[in-house]
Amino acid sequence: MLLLAQELDIPAVPDFRGLLEYFRRRTAELLPRGVVPLRFVVTVSDASGFQCEVGVFRDLPESICTTPSSIFDFSRRLRENSGAFNVALLVPTGIGSEIGGHAGDAGPVACLLGACCDTLVTHPNVVNASDINEMPANALYVEGSVICRLLMGTVGLERVRSNRVGVVINTHKDAFFVNAAINSVNAARASYGLRCPQIIELETPVKLSARYTSSGAAAGRVEALDGLCAVLADNTNRFDAVALTSVIDVPHEYHMAYFQSQGSMVNPWGGVEAMLTHAVSSLFEIPSAHSPMLESRDIADMDAGVVDARMAAEAVSTTFLQCTLKGLQRSPKIVTDPNAMQRSSVLTAADVSCLVIPDGCLGLPTLAAFEQGIPVIAVAENRNVMRNNLSALPWAPDQFHCVENYWEAAGLITAMRAGIAPESVRRPLQQVFVAKQTQPSSATTPEVQLPHATTEQPV
Repeated sequence: MLLLAQELDIPAVPDFRGLLEYFRRRTAELLPRGVVPLRFVVTVSDASGFQCEVGVFRDLPESICTTPSSIFDFSRRLRENSGAFNVALLVPTGIGSEIGGHAGDAGPVACLLGACCDTLVTHPNVVNASDINEMPANALYVEGSVICRLLMGTVGLERVRSNRVGVVINTHKDAFFVNAAINSVNAARASYGLRCPQIIELETPVKLSARYTSSGAAAGRVEALDGLCAVLADNTNRFDAVALTSVIDVPHEYHMAYFQSQGSMVNPWGGVEAMLTHAVSSLFEIPSAHSPMLESRDIADMDAGVVDARMAAEAVSTTFLQCTLKGLQRSPKIVTDPNAMQRSSVLTAADVSCLVIPDGCLGLPTLAAFEQGIPVIAVAENRNVMRNNLSALPWAPDQFHCVENYWEAAGLITAMRAGIAPESVRRPLQQVFVAKQTQPSSATTPEVQLPHATTEQPV
C-alpha cells in the first residue's frame, strides 16, 4: 500500500459556485482508476483555475481493510444547534504557517479561543509540542481529516472519559530510540494515568519520506503500510486510539537547516505525518497521531544552539511522543452511524458555530463550512504558502470574516457567541439600508426595491 501526493490543475468554474461538487467530479476524472483520494487542498487559485494537491491511496489491500468512503461525501446539516457555541480551529499541517507551523506553537491560540467557546475542536498540529501538550480542558483533540469529515456532515464526535491508547513503534537499528519511546509511554502511565494495553514493535517498518511539493508545502510518501494495517485490524477491539512513532526519511542537511532558518523553512516532517494519520483514521475510524523517531545518535546529539522559540520544543526532546499520548488519552470517539449521530451526546456539523483558519487556506474544511452555512474566520497574520483569495467565494452575508490576528478572532467569536452584530462595536457604524416600497400596479404582492448586487471578484 502506498500513499503519496499528486498535483492536479483544475480549470476555473464560473462564479466559483458549487465548488465542492465540481472538485469531486474533476478529481475523479483526473485521477487514474483505482487511486483513492485521501486529502485535497487548493494551493493556488486565480481567474484561470486551481492548482491542487491531492494525497492518494494506491494498492489498497482488500484483505486488510475496506476502501474508505469518499472524502467528498457531504451531508448538509438541516439546522444549527444554538444551545452551545463550538469552534473548530484548524492550522493545516505542512504549509509553513507563521503560527502553528512548527512545534505546537499554536497552543496559546487554542487556549485563547477555548476560553471564548463551549467546545474547541482542534487537531494535533495545533497543540503537539514534542513533550508538551497544553490544550484547554474543553478541547476535542482529533486528527485533521476527522475535523474535515465533521464539517462535511459525515461523522460525529462523542466525548470519552479515557481511551485505551495502543502504541505502535517502528523497529530501529539502534535500540536506544525504541527504549526511549517505551520509557515515554511508561512515564505517561505513571504520571497521568495513561491506559496503554500494549506496545507493539513493528518488525517490518512503515517507510515515511518527507519531500516538498511545487507549492512549497511539505508532503511525501508512505510505503509498506500493510504491516501496520494488519496490526490495527488484529487489535480493533483492544485499542480506542493509536499513537504511532517511526523514522521519517529526510535529507540529512534538513535537520540543521530547519533549526537555523529561524522559522522561515517549512517544517518538512509534518506533511507526511498528516498523510499517515489521515490514512489510519479513515481506514479504521479511530483517533491517531504520529511522532517522528530520530534517525541516529549523531542527529540526537546535534547542537543547534538557541533556536527560534517556535522550534524549541523539538530541540529539547528525544522522542516527541509525549504530546500525542496526552492528546489521544481523551480524544473523542469517531461516530459514523447516522442513527448514533442523532444522540445529544454526539457533536456533529449542526453543533459547529464557526471555523477558524489561516487566511488563504482553501481545502475541504473551508468548502464544507461554506456549503453548511458555518461562519468562517480567516486570520491574515497567520501567513503561509497557500495563495487563495477566500473573500471572492460567494459567501452568504456575514458568513466570511477576515481578521488581522487571533486577538481579533477571539473578539469576533465572543461577539458571535453573545448574539450581537460584530460591527456594532466598531465605529463608524454604517446606516442600515432603507428599502422604499413602490406602489403596486395591481392587487398582487407589493414589490420591494432591493439594492444592486455587488460584482464578485475572482479568487
